[in-house]
Amino acid sequence: MLQVSNSVAIPDREIELSAIRAQGAGGQNVNKVSSAIHLRFDIGASSLPDLYKERLLRLHDQRITKEGVVVIKAQEHRGQEKNREEALQRLRELIRSVAVSRKKRKPTRPTRSSQQKRLDSKIKRGAVKLNRARVTDST
Repeated sequence: MLQVSNSVAIPDREIELSAIRAQGAGGQNVNKVSSAIHLRFDIGASSLPDLYKERLLRLHDQRITKEGVVVIKAQEHRGQEKNREEALQRLRELIRSVAVSRKKRKPTRPTRSSQQKRLDSKIKRGAVKLNRARVTDST
């Protein structure tokens, strides 16, 4: 059971964990031992609340496939158990990230004095550029 928050938990049967061989350098150990963990979690078939599912599927995260399956590969540690914990922790953090509701932005308007300052600086800047113009003889 993966506890995401006080009210939300994911049963172990919904999370598919498989041990695979890790990539990269590691000497003799890397070719013999399956220490990396490949985690798969189907968002649509899960028991998560609909709000969480909706937000997860809307996320533009490379770990979420088009079919709505979260795929996490953990291979940082040498031991399989630590990689399993790491993969579950990443899944927990991903789900927690969508649980937080963003504050709605209140549209604000610039003050009259800030608008006037902006216009004054534009006029001043225009005058400076006008003084740089080529001088023509008008006689």
